[in-house]
Amino acid sequence: MRPRQLTSAIWQLPFPVGHVYVVRLPPGGRSARAGYALVDTGVPGSAPAVLAALDGLGGRPEDVRQIVLTHSHIDHTGSAADLAAATGATVLAGAPDAPVIRGEAPEPPPRFTAAEQTLFDGIMAGFADAGMPEQRPVAVDIELHEGDELTGWGEPVHVLATHGHTPGGVALHLPESRVLFPGDIIGTGEGRAVLGPGNVDREQAIASFRRLAALERVEVVCVPHGDPVTEDVAATLAAATPETDWL
Repeated sequence: MRPRQLTSAIWQLPFPVGHVYVVRLPPGGRSARAGYALVDTGVPGSAPAVLAALDGLGGRPEDVRQIVLTHSHIDHTGSAADLAAATGATVLAGAPDAPVIRGEAPEPPPRFTAAEQTLFDGIMAGFADAGMPEQRPVAVDIELHEGDELTGWGEPVHVLATHGHTPGGVALHLPESRVLFPGDIIGTGEGRAVLGPGNVDREQAIASFRRLAALERVEVVCVPHGDPVTEDVAATLAAATPETDWL
């Protein structure tokens, strides 16, 4: 697994299911060293690979200051407990998803289309065949809401609530860097931007997709599944047809 550099400060760590993104942060607090944020953490068992990639970028575990979880699904939160323990980082997630991530509430079940059910069954079978470890809950230190801004990134980071995929999904928009972390609302495949499958409320998820697609000042879309969108972003998102995806 080789990190893919997308901007001067952002790398994708590509995993078979659920990519992790590393963001270099400016020095701050008592440290003269650059810090790092992780956006999502991969499935359970991904922590060693994430930490090895961080080491390859010149970072130490203690340099990780924040772990931002875009939503509660296992391919995004699965290694959060291990990475939080290894780094001491602050864990942030959308408020409605926080009880699930903490292990205090069950995961709301998605409403699958037939195509989504086939995809999901195949992924879960792959997890079982690979002997994926069980997920451990993790404390959420900061609950995020629509309109919040993250601190310590050296530029504005706007939190957008993305209802529909899960009740408490969030996206991050960095207008100065022109970067969007959409969570599972937006994925890519076969050169297209597509609606992420497995939503608790498909209509809300489509509305969230359209909202993100209409954002200005976006030139890189860091999707969790598929290839990041780094060229012709506006045209790619405008051409998307989330209303008919996975039907």
